[in-house]
Amino acid sequence: MAVDSLTNHLWLRFSGLLLLVGLHLSLAGCSPEPAASEPIRTEEPGRPPLRVITLRRPEGVEFLPRSGLPESVERDVVRAYAESEGREVEFVPVEGLEELFTALHEGKGDLAAANLTVTESRSEVVAFTTPLAFAREVVIARKGERFENAHGLGGRKIAVHDGSSFQETLESIKRQRFQPPFEIVALPPGLPDEAVLDGVADGSYELTVLDSNSANALLPGREELQVALSLSNVRPIAWAVRPTEGAFLASLNKYLSEHHLLQPSDERYLDDLNAIKERGVLRMATRNNAANYFLWRGELLGFEYELLKRFAESQGLRLAVVVPPGHDALPDWVREGRADLAAASLTITDERQDNGLAFSRPYNSASELLVTRADDPVLQTLEDLAGRTVVVRRNSSYWKTLESLRAEGAQFVLEAAPEDLETEQIIDRVARGEYDLTVADSHIVDIEMTWRDDIRSAFALGDSRPHGWLLRASNPKLREALDSFIKKEFRGLFYNVTHKKYFGDPKRVRARLEQRADGGAEGVLSPYDALVQDYATRYGLDWRLVVSQMYQESRFDPKAKSWAGALGLMQVLPRTAKELGLSDLHDPEVGLHAGVKYLDWLMKRFEPELNMAERTWFALAAYNAGIGHVRDARRLAARKGWDADRWFGNVERAMLLLSEREYARQAAHGYVRGREPVDYVRQIRDRFEAYVRLSAS
Repeated sequence: MAVDSLTNHLWLRFSGLLLLVGLHLSLAGCSPEPAASEPIRTEEPGRPPLRVITLRRPEGVEFLPRSGLPESVERDVVRAYAESEGREVEFVPVEGLEELFTALHEGKGDLAAANLTVTESRSEVVAFTTPLAFAREVVIARKGERFENAHGLGGRKIAVHDGSSFQETLESIKRQRFQPPFEIVALPPGLPDEAVLDGVADGSYELTVLDSNSANALLPGREELQVALSLSNVRPIAWAVRPTEGAFLASLNKYLSEHHLLQPSDERYLDDLNAIKERGVLRMATRNNAANYFLWRGELLGFEYELLKRFAESQGLRLAVVVPPGHDALPDWVREGRADLAAASLTITDERQDNGLAFSRPYNSASELLVTRADDPVLQTLEDLAGRTVVVRRNSSYWKTLESLRAEGAQFVLEAAPEDLETEQIIDRVARGEYDLTVADSHIVDIEMTWRDDIRSAFALGDSRPHGWLLRASNPKLREALDSFIKKEFRGLFYNVTHKKYFGDPKRVRARLEQRADGGAEGVLSPYDALVQDYATRYGLDWRLVVSQMYQESRFDPKAKSWAGALGLMQVLPRTAKELGLSDLHDPEVGLHAGVKYLDWLMKRFEPELNMAERTWFALAAYNAGIGHVRDARRLAARKGWDADRWFGNVERAMLLLSEREYARQAAHGYVRGREPVDYVRQIRDRFEAYVRLSAS
């Protein structure tokens, strides 16, 4: 990816969107101290600043700031993380890498953000975040100098920073007793990469070493310099924290992994069904609750979700779910093109069809029921509500109903609940005595009553009212297709089975609710969350991504065995486990460790310039189909004019073609059942995104 295009991409993500970290700061480089005119907005006054240890530029060395170079990208990532936590950033400059580690251990800073190369020796004394990028260490020389291997360095002087991973690598090579030996020259502490390269260009230094990502960013325009030799395999680049800061490390990893892997949520399309089919994705806006959309044992479920998924499949589309921050945002997200429709048990009202929106034909109906605590006096009429307080969301249909009743003379107080609260959460507050009364649709009350006995419905506020899917009035083709689907399916076999699954079988509903995944600290994603978190942290992966892959592989069954002989939670072949130094794959911990370690190995098999998101999708595809087939697919994608560095919509298309004889016989690794890795990666990605949305809701 070109530096300019990557810079633009990063700045777009930072404009309130999701960041994809693709560059890194050279280990031997340094981060300038920010100017006083660069404050960070603090949303939570009183929180301590985030103290970030960086490398100081020597006095008198100035360079024109160049947006998009690794160090500026790093500062932006630090600022974005701090802002997400409501904290200011305080940079703590130090003179060199040895002082950086000392300052970290002495508590002079919270985070060492010099994008350190992760090495075994360093991992013994600090805890590293999930990788920001991957890189090789490369020797930089003047034009015309190339070395076939490290023996060519004999007799030369190589300038690197003391304490850098470059120095560690060179010392390791020297121990192999090359003749004649090369000399390692210490650079001035904190000297930035640009100055080092200037020194190589003018002869002040013979050779130096950079990380490949920094070399890719800095060498264009320096025609007198070139990469002369690669010294290392691909290695991860990360930030460091003190080993005792487990909670802080988890917070950093959560932020970094989400911003690596989540799809941009800002894509806006206003077009109709034909264009939706060209993109291949129908975007459904909804809210996470037991009626609409939730996760259960790794499966995406919900009455609204299952109905719309069936509609999407009938149109040859994949269903993607977006979750606005509150119920009140659902119409806006449709109107603005962030979603194609909203499906969230929405009662059809005239108000909701204003400003360019329309409803499909009804597909369900429900009565609005007054909900009270089980130990409350029996409420039978509106007169019984005198002096009571009813709490509902202002944007809900319940609010309109209650306003009408008050206009007709009912004597109760109407109070607004936060728009980001689900109706089931409001019911829970009623049960705990935090709210007096509320109103809920009958199907939601039915679900709640299957598992709790501390509430009851008092009476209905009117007749049953229809639900519809909300879409733009300017999309008549989509509306026509939805109406046709509802007409065909309503009260048919699939509809009846699905409706009973969520609203008509109390035992099944209760079982799903008990194991429903609400994410993070509030819920359980798998029976092995603690183990996953341990090993994911050890290998710099997002634990929710690992859970998603584990479900895809074994449905959380440690005794699972595939037709090919793969075993355990992560379905690793015994010979692969043996190569990884592991054996009993039916032991949940061993099986999990083997899978995570193998995925980490695959992540490092791709070139360092590949950004973290694409590296993850390629590694998952290789986990399923083999890295050889992934490389074949990337070569084929390039021949087809598709982007060989992007999985979705590009290399995955080429993978599908490798199932055809015409393409398979031209591939180095031959035929592959391409549909399997394509579905595998998509399903893991979708489940991971669902886990993240649920943990944020």
